[in-house]
Amino acid sequence: MNQLLIEKYLLRDDLSTSDPYDIWKTNLGIKIKKLYYGNKYLGLVPAGILTIYDLYINNNLRLGYQKQEYPIVRAQSALALLNIYKKDKNNIYLEYAKKHIDWLLENYSKAYSGYCWGLNFDWVYSSCKVYDSNIPFSTHTPYPLEALIEYYKITKDKKLLEPIRSIFLFLEKDIKVMQETDEFLILSYGVEKDRVVTNANSYLMYMYSLMLDYLPDKKVYIKNKITKIYNFLISVQNRDGSWIYQPYDNSFIDCFHSAFVLKNIYKTNKIVELSNANKIIEYGYIYILDNFFDQKYNLFKRFSKSNKLSLVKFDLYDNAEILNLALLLNDSNTVTLLNKSIQDNFIKGSDIFSIIELFGKQKNKNHLRWAIIPYLYGLSNIKDK
Repeated sequence: MNQLLIEKYLLRDDLSTSDPYDIWKTNLGIKIKKLYYGNKYLGLVPAGILTIYDLYINNNLRLGYQKQEYPIVRAQSALALLNIYKKDKNNIYLEYAKKHIDWLLENYSKAYSGYCWGLNFDWVYSSCKVYDSNIPFSTHTPYPLEALIEYYKITKDKKLLEPIRSIFLFLEKDIKVMQETDEFLILSYGVEKDRVVTNANSYLMYMYSLMLDYLPDKKVYIKNKITKIYNFLISVQNRDGSWIYQPYDNSFIDCFHSAFVLKNIYKTNKIVELSNANKIIEYGYIYILDNFFDQKYNLFKRFSKSNKLSLVKFDLYDNAEILNLALLLNDSNTVTLLNKSIQDNFIKGSDIFSIIELFGKQKNKNHLRWAIIPYLYGLSNIKDK
């Protein structure tokens, strides 16, 4: 079943998909989101109406929405196919992985210092600020970078070395320093001096670690950066093991962003030894298991500390990322239990739904970015019995 699902969704030339952000990419959605960020009391009712319209009226019809491609979908699709190729050497997986890699090399964010990628749509993140569709992010570029590196390791295609190495220039010249001391380094989310986001810095730390094999002459410099970003990350880990999304704004604590931080610390530590990393990961993982897991459904919920109302009971994104994290940490019990529960709750036939809403209904069918592809990537890492 796992391989059939992966083949259905990933062996495609076109990975255009519907998305839960479709409503917020419309002109009306953008205006209402700006209003909401400017004044939650004024924006709450119109934002709620759009949410209900999208979830309960237009969820299947998708009237007024357009499917589109996303770099993160292409990158994780390539990674999943390369995982399967390494197991059975079927060239069809390598062929389609190359198609996804080629798409990424054609569709990167232009006018920056190196190859980099973003959301591929305009994203409102405050009452007066919008990230345009070309802006690259520290949270999106790591996936294409991983895909390029994995494909290079398999094929030894030297044409990929220039794009891989150029991402270092993006990190150095386009990502902004938010704060730096002798001990700490805090970097930006995007290419502006925008905001301090915990998981973004964990991704940046991991990207720097991936550069070590490709820029040996900068090894000391890169390791110093990794250490200073890591020092920031552990300084903002709460005593209970959790991380706040924006630590200096006292925002929210949620499941899949928490998983991102732990995954990036784990993967970086595999490349560069980080002080006390295993204990840091253990604290964070225990917090996730204790505060997000719902024993009644055997699924992980979104928030342990929320800053907004939601109609979502369970989201595949949270559960897909915990599945990926549990695989890294060799937590076979959680992998087995969670994978079965995902199949029972989010999959119907060969269709995969991204959310279970408050009344238990499956919604957002076959939305690749959020969150079928992260789930399929997890499936590709599960060892055959």
